[in-house]
Amino acid sequence: MTHKAQGSKSVLTALSGNIIVSIIKTIIAVVSGSASMFAESVHSIADTLNQALLYIGLKRSQKPADHIRGYGYGIERFFWSLISACGILFIGAGVTVYHSIDSLLSHDEMIHSFNYLSVVVLVIAFFIEGFTLLVALKELRGERELSKEIFEDADPVTLAVVYEDGAAVLGVLIALVSQSLLYLTGNSIYDGIGGIIVGLILGFLAIILIRKNYQYIIGKSISEELKEEILEFLQEDPCVETVLDFKSVAVDINKYRIYATVEWNGSPLYEEIYGAGDLKEEFNKIKDSFKEFTKLMFKTTDRIPRLVGNHIDEIEKRMREKFPEILYVDIEIN
Repeated sequence: MTHKAQGSKSVLTALSGNIIVSIIKTIIAVVSGSASMFAESVHSIADTLNQALLYIGLKRSQKPADHIRGYGYGIERFFWSLISACGILFIGAGVTVYHSIDSLLSHDEMIHSFNYLSVVVLVIAFFIEGFTLLVALKELRGERELSKEIFEDADPVTLAVVYEDGAAVLGVLIALVSQSLLYLTGNSIYDGIGGIIVGLILGFLAIILIRKNYQYIIGKSISEELKEEILEFLQEDPCVETVLDFKSVAVDINKYRIYATVEWNGSPLYEEIYGAGDLKEEFNKIKDSFKEFTKLMFKTTDRIPRLVGNHIDEIEKRMREKFPEILYVDIEIN
């Protein structure tokens, strides 16, 4: 299935870029003692760890269904994405804000001779993270126009990379402003404030991603529009009088399992048998023998469950063909 590879390219690109950026940011942060550079280094390290978790989730979600997970392992991508979002919140946002506030309160003097190195590193990081952001946006968009709906229906893994890289680019710009103000004024308060802003951005980003993955983990349903289309499709079948109950749950990104209870009308199946002439031909052979007639009734009764089962299988097959979002269908007769 094509959806299995979704997110892989953006995750691997972002992971590679963030490993490089994390190393150079951390070196400059340690040497300069800058709060905003520390915030940026923690940000990049957190992104690197989170993208490693996202990749683990992608690989595990590709495992086929087995006797343990009858509906596959697609939901694992949401679990690992949730862990990644929690990492952004506690490691990225928490540590960054704490260190920046501590820096403001302690009024540490910055080592200004290394300030220009911080700017150089931030410019390099801007281009690397800007590139990975473009890769992630391209994969998120696919063949569609960029719109609000794309973000609403997006794979949480790819969306996490887009948001993380977007926050990284914004964080670099904030750090550049902080470093510039620090260089021009010599006042370290701007550096600390820059670190706090970066931390708050990470916290906001983490909450959005946690909510997104939470929806899938607890059991996200299909949209109301698609539900109405499926109900209409079911009720168009002559054997379905009405749909009494309908449930759906995500088993992977934009892939669902549905369960429907229907009020069944067997007359169309009987007419199908009668129209084929099978009953009439068999009845003419045994109409003078009640014993043989009884056998025919038992035989016909035995055929009914198979006819119903075959027709339900046909409905499910046509439904999966018409609605590619549906992987599994369970139809129960009331």
